[in-house]
Amino acid sequence: MTAETVDSLLAEGTRVLAASAAAGAARLDAELLLAHVLGEPRSLLRSHPEDPLAPAAAARFRGLLGRRAAGEPLAYLTGRREFWSLDLAVTPAVLVPRPETELLVERALALGPPGAARVADLGTGSGAIALALARERPRWHIVATDVSPAALEVARANGAALGVASVEFLAGSWLEPLGGRRFDLLLSNPPYVGADDPALLADPALGFEPPLALTPPGGDALESLRLLARGAAAHLAPGGWLLLEHGADQGPEVRALLVAAGFAHVRSHRDLAGHERMTEGQR
Repeated sequence: MTAETVDSLLAEGTRVLAASAAAGAARLDAELLLAHVLGEPRSLLRSHPEDPLAPAAAARFRGLLGRRAAGEPLAYLTGRREFWSLDLAVTPAVLVPRPETELLVERALALGPPGAARVADLGTGSGAIALALARERPRWHIVATDVSPAALEVARANGAALGVASVEFLAGSWLEPLGGRRFDLLLSNPPYVGADDPALLADPALGFEPPLALTPPGGDALESLRLLARGAAAHLAPGGWLLLEHGADQGPEVRALLVAAGFAHVRSHRDLAGHERMTEGQR
């Protein structure tokens, strides 16, 4: 029996994924999965395509391949995701960090002072936003909240792995853990996918992510955004900013929420795809 090689397994993986729900980046995903199984960089796969693989490694690759073909996010299969050049651990307890969320980090860095500041990341999930800001602004004291104990465990582990000590992780829903403290910046990437949103059916990967991080309780897409807009001012220092990520078509509604809550300088910003992805307002 001919031994299976890196090249033959990658070809098989590409064919399987190209015909599946994960067809978008079939070859890349196949390479990332095989590199993960072997514990080697993708460059080694390309430089040694003829290397034989042990049957156990081939079987593990095919198992992960089947899960990816069914739509399970790659980050859950490898347990890793890059965000703002940080290598983060990711589990099904947290939302997979998206590139468009980096816009929230960019705006926070633009609005916040270069020196000391008080910042809160509400609904931190994997800790991606809080840890990215901590790396860029070591003098900022950052509070990261989440209602999910499992998510906070992931975030704390990421902070420890990155050697970040300036983030304080607190359990609780949205603004509640902040108590009477006030901040210069409040940021959040809250759930904003409605229960009836066609995206939930169109993207099978969303079915693997924690529902609490995608859809607000009750299914109203704006519920969490509404709560944050109404409650943020009580936790902002004078001149402080609230930054909210939201859906691509929710900009007008979120701007209206911030204006109604008394915020000034309300404006939305577009992601690299040209969609209004986040809105900010100043107390």
